[in-house]
This record gives sequence, structure tokens and C-alpha cells, in this order.
Amino acid sequence: MEALYESRLSLPLLHRGKVRDLYDAGPEHLLVVTTDRLSAFDCVLPDPIPGKGRILNAMARFWFERLRGVVANHLSERPLASVLPDPVERATVAERAVVVRRLQPLPIEAIVRGYLAGSGWKEYRQTGRVCGIPLPAGLNEADRLPEPLFTPSTKAAVGAHDENIDFPAAEALLGADLARTVREVSLRLYSEAATYAASRGVIIADTKFEFAVDAHGTLVLIDEVLTPDSSRFWPEASYRPGMSPPSFDKQYVRDYLETLGWDKRPPAPSLPAEIVAQTVARYEEALRVLTAPAA
Repeated sequence: MEALYESRLSLPLLHRGKVRDLYDAGPEHLLVVTTDRLSAFDCVLPDPIPGKGRILNAMARFWFERLRGVVANHLSERPLASVLPDPVERATVAERAVVVRRLQPLPIEAIVRGYLAGSGWKEYRQTGRVCGIPLPAGLNEADRLPEPLFTPSTKAAVGAHDENIDFPAAEALLGADLARTVREVSLRLYSEAATYAASRGVIIADTKFEFAVDAHGTLVLIDEVLTPDSSRFWPEASYRPGMSPPSFDKQYVRDYLETLGWDKRPPAPSLPAEIVAQTVARYEEALRVLTAPAA
């Protein structure tokens, strides 16, 4: 499968993010192209993961549709052909591009943690807290938390690091009412998604949501949702507390990078072909397990 590291379209390019390229699609719309770039520790890696953008796009569309009863999302009904009429050009981003509404993004990432993993586990070992929230003593890595936690973070520029913040800091950025709404909606999204994923034998350990507001101040879910890039997916059959479980997500790449002694600053190291192939396989498996019609 041919990889797409950077898209090149005739539309005006507005922004090239860690994974997505944003194009001007008119006064009310954007074209979002999900590339095969992969970021880890907030650095974009030099090697694409072939087909990753297609997988992320398909999974995000699945979740946007499934969760639309909880909160509105940014997807537009405009077909791709309406903004990319040239079929040859359109084919270069087929299955990885969507037309979305122009909205005002919020300046935080809305992270929900149902299990103790990643940076939350590291902070807990040092302080007994996660983003300022005290937790019971004696928890182990990958333990299920007493209740899901809303732990927002800042949104850093490409090459910079996101920073976990506490809820008062989120209130300062968003205002108290909007911050409470984001927390409530994020926890509900996580709960509904986790219940569904459990029926497919998958644990959603944690995930990241991003939101915007429209011209009327209505909260809207944007970017991606519940993909292997933004979530930790653990197969329930191999889950064991006290260790980092096998996963259907980019934790596999993070674990490899941790063995290299890399200082987690650009430039990021290259990935061996085997790591790339295994990552593709994990992403494909996540898409199949979570979105394939029930038998």
C-alpha cells in the first residue's frame, strides 16, 4: 500500500498538523486529510505508517455516527467531489479526507482515563495523584480507576509537548460553564464508547477528545474520535493489571522508542520496517474488531 506522508492539493493549505492537513474549502468548510504520519511523544516521526490515515478516517467516521446522540460533530454533508472536482486529484486522498464545518476549536484536549496508564501512571507513582486528582494508595499499573477521570491538557504546537492541567486551569482557559460542559460530555462519550467496546472484547483504557464551538456557542466534537492514535485499546482477553497490556494502538511504537535512549525531542528516530508492519497490523485489527458488523 502506498503511503501518504504529506498531501499536495490545489486548495489553499491552512495548516499541517502532526497527522492531519487542513485546507480551505470555502467560507464555511474545511477539508481535512488524514495522512499516514505518526506522532509519538508529540514529535512527528520520519516514517509513515502505510494506510494509517485511511484506518483513522474510517474509525472516526464510525464513532462520530455512533455518538452523535451525545454531542454534535463537525462532519459536513458536502461530498468530497464538491471541493475536489478533479477525479485524479480526489483519488490521491480518497478514503482519508472529509469535508467539515468551520468552527472555533477550544484550547484544550479533553482526556478521559478509565485505567491507570501512560503519563497518569507515572504521575501517580510520584505523587499519588493524576492531574491533581488524589487516588487511593496501592494502585498498580493498568488498574481500573474507581471512576473515569477527566484530565485535560494543553494543545501544544507541532514539536512542543502537551502539558496536563487540573480542572481549575481548564476553567481559566474556557470559562467555568463551558469547562463543566466539556467535562460532562467527555465522560459521557467515554462511558458509551467503553460500554460498546467491552461488547467487542476491547478495553478503552483512556482516550482524547477535541471540541469546538459554533457561532451560537454550541459544543461540537471535532478532529478525530476514539482512534488508535488518540486512545489506548487493550484486548480484554490478555489484560492483566500490574503490567502494560498488549494494545491495538501506537503504544507499541512508544514502547519501541523508549528502548532507544531518545530524548523525545526532534528529530525523531526512524522506525525499522518490522515496527512499521506491526503497527499497521495493530491498527487494522482495531478497525476490524471495533467496527465490523456483529457476527
